[in-house]
Amino acid sequence: MPSQSRLSAPRRRPSLFPVLAFRRWLFPAAAACAALVAGCATAPRPKPVSAAPVPAPAASAAPAAAATQPPKPLVIAHRGASALRPEHTLAAYAKAIEDGADAIEPDLVMTRDGVLVARHENDITGTTNVAELPQFAERKRTKVIDGERLSGWFTEDFTLAELKTLRARERIPRLRPDNARLNDQFEVPTFDEIVRLAEQAALRTGKPIGIYAELKHPSYFRGIGLPLEDKLVAALRAQPYLRNAPVFIQCFETGSLRALRRTLGSGQHNVKLVQLIGNPRKGPADWKLAGDGRTFGDMLGATGLREVAAYADGIGPEKSSVVPRDAQGALAAPTPVVRQAHAAGLFVHPYTFRPENSFLPKVLQAGGDDATRSPSGMEREVQAFIAAGIDGFFTDDPALGRRAVDTPAR
Repeated sequence: MPSQSRLSAPRRRPSLFPVLAFRRWLFPAAAACAALVAGCATAPRPKPVSAAPVPAPAASAAPAAAATQPPKPLVIAHRGASALRPEHTLAAYAKAIEDGADAIEPDLVMTRDGVLVARHENDITGTTNVAELPQFAERKRTKVIDGERLSGWFTEDFTLAELKTLRARERIPRLRPDNARLNDQFEVPTFDEIVRLAEQAALRTGKPIGIYAELKHPSYFRGIGLPLEDKLVAALRAQPYLRNAPVFIQCFETGSLRALRRTLGSGQHNVKLVQLIGNPRKGPADWKLAGDGRTFGDMLGATGLREVAAYADGIGPEKSSVVPRDAQGALAAPTPVVRQAHAAGLFVHPYTFRPENSFLPKVLQAGGDDATRSPSGMEREVQAFIAAGIDGFFTDDPALGRRAVDTPAR
């Protein structure tokens, strides 16, 4: 990746988040969905919206009172319904759609023969059965990826045909034993298969299913001659569903998003770019490779957020950057991140809301061990963030996320 410029005042972007109201934006009826997916209809360019309440279109039959209500936050299925099915499987994505997710999130890596597939990492040692297959024993490698030395099996060392002989496994079996019982039942899906699943669901229900893709380790993949961005752009342009449906592309690295902004320009109005923001003490891999000492924490200030707005439409911060926890493990007062991001013209989608005790504030946990689920605890946590002004959120349990959005806070 090329060296990134220092933080500076960016150009103003005209749009905040048209997809906040994409139920009205793209899919007023199932018939429109069918035409869209068939490539026979072109969605109108949405009008920009701001953080203020979005009025209903003049032609809408919605009651006048509804026009004053802000759009509901987006429920984003983090790797599918990964609290209920092994992550990044078609079963997890199908369950997420069934449970009311607005968008499904595949993390994208690449095979040796250049096919985008969904895995949390290109290291598939813990998320497939590859370590138990003697025919692939010699494929074990030690690599340095984003400065971290790893030993295992990696997607880029397998063709798609070889990868399809593997079976998915639960990544955190101690916390999700029910998912572990589904080990070895599902394949590793391709990006195209995930898009087809969303397309079929949209046709069936008349509701848009957004695709919220993350590019994983793009500098590393570009360095080995497998640029993720090129394959994703080709898919966006080739598949009718992706030319019209809500699409988000997220990445921790800034260079990939800048390159995508230059490539896509304003030609695909349905595509939103999202800067993921990790540990405030660490920095994006491409910044480190370029010798840039700035951190994700630098992105979270008002100046940093204005710079992000020069190439992205929104941010995906780790949730503690939005609402931290106090010394007693309770949710503290919100930080200025949402307000400052909105002022810069950015939407805010924090990650990740999970129902197990291990991931919840102490005061929202249920009786039991770390693996015990606290559905009401997760709902209350999400509602605290909604009250802080977020525009959407990533969750491993979309059914609980949907309920938190649709049920008034207690």
